[in-house]
Amino acid sequence: MKTAKTIVLVPVMLLAGFMGVWKLQHALDKQRAALSEDRDEVLLSSPKLMKAVSLEYAPLMADFYWTRVVQFYGNKHVRGDANLEQLWPLLDITTTLDPNLIVAYRFGAIFLSQRAPGGAGRPDLAVRLIERGIKANPDYWRLYEDLGFIYYMDLNDYKKASEAFLEGSKNPKALIWMKVMAAKIAAEGESYETSFFLWNDVYRNTSDPQIKENAKAHLQLLRAREDSRQLDLLGGEYEKRFGHRPRRV
Repeated sequence: MKTAKTIVLVPVMLLAGFMGVWKLQHALDKQRAALSEDRDEVLLSSPKLMKAVSLEYAPLMADFYWTRVVQFYGNKHVRGDANLEQLWPLLDITTTLDPNLIVAYRFGAIFLSQRAPGGAGRPDLAVRLIERGIKANPDYWRLYEDLGFIYYMDLNDYKKASEAFLEGSKNPKALIWMKVMAAKIAAEGESYETSFFLWNDVYRNTSDPQIKENAKAHLQLLRAREDSRQLDLLGGEYEKRFGHRPRRV
């Protein structure tokens, strides 16, 4: 009885397998046609469905989609076409198929964050992509570097930029300048206490004499700025009481 069931099940399983392979090949053929014709549409827009269909070929499919991303971006850039709306769907599929494809996160974020016509002008999606990459690859500290620069350069969010660099600096493999960047950006965002704490930490823990001297100079500058700020506050209080600023400090 078991033998009979096996005889029936094996062809059914083989047929299902062949159907899956056929669907995958059919999807690949369509994508190749779209690529050769330079069409914009993403023919398979469901990342989860694509991964389910791809089975063990998911990393290979991710490489194919990443090639599609690069060629799509390159063709648009050469033609000066600013319509890059399909970048995110392509990157979404790519990184769903292979969550460990680091190059797709790093360069994909650049393509997304740059202003038109150089990029899609979507730093919000670049942040989303990098955060996905960090979740899938928590030990790769350079993704925090990318996140920090997106917040700093594209979104002008100094607080989040500093936090990103600081978080990345906690990785034992991270370079010292990650903490330096966190301190520098915190100072630019006028977060005195955070900046002072980070520069002081760099000063106390680095063995590089040049970095140590640089940290010392920043600490002195921060103290001077804070002293100046406190004097301004005292001057303001004096003016409220006596109607004029103090003539001498």
